[in-house]
Amino acid sequence: MRILIADDHEVVRQGLKEILTRHLGRVEFAEARTAGETIESARAGTWDIVLLDLNLPDRSGLDVLKQLKAFCPRLPILVLSVNPEDVYALRVLKAGASGYLNKESASEELAGAVKKVVAGGTHVGPAAAEKLAASVRYPSKSLPHELLSDREFEILRPLVAGKSVKEIAADLSISVKTVSTHHMRILHKMDLHNDAELVRYALEHRLA
Repeated sequence: MRILIADDHEVVRQGLKEILTRHLGRVEFAEARTAGETIESARAGTWDIVLLDLNLPDRSGLDVLKQLKAFCPRLPILVLSVNPEDVYALRVLKAGASGYLNKESASEELAGAVKKVVAGGTHVGPAAAEKLAASVRYPSKSLPHELLSDREFEILRPLVAGKSVKEIAADLSISVKTVSTHHMRILHKMDLHNDAELVRYALEHRLA
């Protein structure tokens, strides 16, 4: 099996490799630390699966996911993140991922998730599965933050974490004007009047 691991933390990459080698036997790995390296490595080789962190230093993991699926739509991608699965899983699945795994569960679930995704299946945890079922049964009951675009959602989280517009623009490789425009759209779509209300909402829904 050939696996590309995209994560900016070396200790995480080494940990994932150890877990997968222990459970899967002979595996060929390649590693990427940034969005640019991930895309370059994905184009340069043939992979059975990509393990993709959402929080890459030079670009959003969601952007990378969409770009990978654009040039290789059949490439299985398992997203790993520290973010709660019930917040992010549905969003990444819609963007083309084959599964979502919280890093806290990686030691127990990683090998099984990789096998399932490589075989053509989809992997999500119980919380995400419940969220997916609810979205099918009650499509009109979406929460305000679930109506945001992927870009708006990516901007919402650092906003409520206290990052400045300039810092967010640098992190996402977009202009300050674009971030400011999305900031206003976020408040409008969520029917909120200021950042204090936005922070309060984010805390209530575990987005911060």
